[in-house]
Amino acid sequence: MKLYDELVWRGLIKDISSEELIDKLNNESLTFYLGTDPTADSLHIGHYATFLTAKRLQKSGHKPILLVGAATGLIGDPRGTGEREKADYDTIMSNYKKLSKQVENVFGIKTINNYDWFKDYKYIDFLRDYGKYINVNYMINKDLVKRQLEIGISYAEFSYMLIQGVDFKYLHEKYGVDLQIGGSDQWGNITTGIELVRKLCGDTVYAFSMPLTVDSHGKKIGKSEGNAIWLDKDKTSSYELYQYLINLEDVMMEDYLKRFTFLNKDEILDIIEKHNECPEKRYAQKTLAKEIITDLHGKDEYEKAIKITDALFNGNYNNLSEDEIEIAFKNIKNFNLKSNINIIDLLVDNKITNSKREAREFVLGNAISINNNKITDLEYNIKDNDLLYNKYIIIGKGKKNKYLGIKEKESVN
Repeated sequence: MKLYDELVWRGLIKDISSEELIDKLNNESLTFYLGTDPTADSLHIGHYATFLTAKRLQKSGHKPILLVGAATGLIGDPRGTGEREKADYDTIMSNYKKLSKQVENVFGIKTINNYDWFKDYKYIDFLRDYGKYINVNYMINKDLVKRQLEIGISYAEFSYMLIQGVDFKYLHEKYGVDLQIGGSDQWGNITTGIELVRKLCGDTVYAFSMPLTVDSHGKKIGKSEGNAIWLDKDKTSSYELYQYLINLEDVMMEDYLKRFTFLNKDEILDIIEKHNECPEKRYAQKTLAKEIITDLHGKDEYEKAIKITDALFNGNYNNLSEDEIEIAFKNIKNFNLKSNINIIDLLVDNKITNSKREAREFVLGNAISINNNKITDLEYNIKDNDLLYNKYIIIGKGKKNKYLGIKEKESVN
């Protein structure tokens, strides 16, 4: 397939500025940009398809630039659901540095900051140079602005699309950028840039948008929806990312494999066929997880995620390193472990059971384990040799409930 046909097949084209772009994507080398605002210190899985699209274009000979927009981040773009909180300058600048480093390390894309050309711009000059060229009627007919007008929109957020439009003009003149790509929710902002370049430079530039990444219920996956899965492994570990991906619904697999991997058409269709033969084995989800984690964090991180998953499933906690134990039980209830405590007191004091009577029933019922070893003695006291790395014990209650005990540090008199 030619590049444009592949993008369509993968579900990565929603809007296109003109039919001329198809030939240019297939046969020319364009300098293009995509933008993101540093409203967080990491990209999330909702960004991932967009950045992989940039890599697809790059592999076909196009030249990418990433705009991490501190200027636009300080303003905030309309969401159609309400006004964003005013952003803190120091936070935005700190996020810019972290995002730039992340993008350059993971995706190998050059980053620039629109604050560099906006910070000294005088307000009157901005209105004269750019505000005169974009009609208010044009702006209020953009989808997100129109939706937010119903609940109220500030002048600052209303101006966001003009600022983003200026970005396109600046990058066109400074770096020869002729193409902008972005999520479909940015289409109004993107086309404003096309208009400014046409009116002020007399040039034709191009754009296409991509459908937003959504879950099986059509809900956008991202930070604003409160369901962000971060690409920074210090915020979302490779194990957590693996668990998220392995539990995705079957109905999303073909779409996600197309968007989130470089696997070709025949490979993806073969994976879906194998998956459908035994859906319970989650073959498609496992393939997706391997491709994404290896691409983002490398083979070692993927193997670590598999190791932790297998250890938790089989109870082989002795196979885990200290670091891997911390990762595995990051989101599981932790408690401070007292030395030489009786098993019944441990269960009650840490609210693993509701009472001593219930604790005794669980112990006698063979439902309590320490590091996957069953405890049936009501008089059992926790000993130092129960501890993993002289620090941890993993309490199991029944088949599914697990708790991590961390030995209290001994006080120094």
